[in-house]
Amino acid sequence: MIKTFLALAGKIVEKRDKENLKMSQQPVSKNIHWHHGKLTAEAREDKLKQKGAVIWFTGLSASGKSTVARELELALVENGKNAAVLDGDNIRHGLNKNLGFSPEDRTENIRRIGEVAKLFCETNVIAVTAFISPYRADRDLVRQLLPAGRFFEVLCDTPIEVCEQRDPKGLYKKARAGEIKDFTGISAPYEAPLNPELVLKCGTETLEESTRRVLQLLSEHGII
Repeated sequence: MIKTFLALAGKIVEKRDKENLKMSQQPVSKNIHWHHGKLTAEAREDKLKQKGAVIWFTGLSASGKSTVARELELALVENGKNAAVLDGDNIRHGLNKNLGFSPEDRTENIRRIGEVAKLFCETNVIAVTAFISPYRADRDLVRQLLPAGRFFEVLCDTPIEVCEQRDPKGLYKKARAGEIKDFTGISAPYEAPLNPELVLKCGTETLEESTRRVLQLLSEHGII
């Protein structure tokens, strides 16, 4: 009886979540229309000699996301590729400054970033994002926004013990002391990717090794 009830409750929650997701993807305003440009994606790539893509770094705080992202950006630009980093902290100073760290706000944070990254990709920029983005569903939603072969999920798989030892902002210490609520890995969950395009061992690899592996990934998929 209990198992049957739990199974039924699970189906109800799953149906509700799917309905809410469908509604969240629809614009509120009905009096809007999509305006197409004069360039096809192929023509834009031919003229600019560059493909757009989204490199989505995910992982715990202090796992190495921003460090590798910045090094990757530098390597790409130095080799003539237009690339830009969208960093979690920086975005919360402007576009997402009205969002906190509740599950709902985290989801909205990633939704907005996904839309911005999509715009970058459509204009042939390689968008390099560095966000904890703890929920699989949120990351999967971003993947669905982009054409096949243009979204690369990269997990910075660094043990939490190493992240805590680094703790450059002192956040883990505050979270352990109860001064920060909803802190990923301590008082809030992190759902690691099941099938990322690449897994970086930022706790043992050098920065150069991690960056080289991402560049190799982009080369193998014809982005660079």
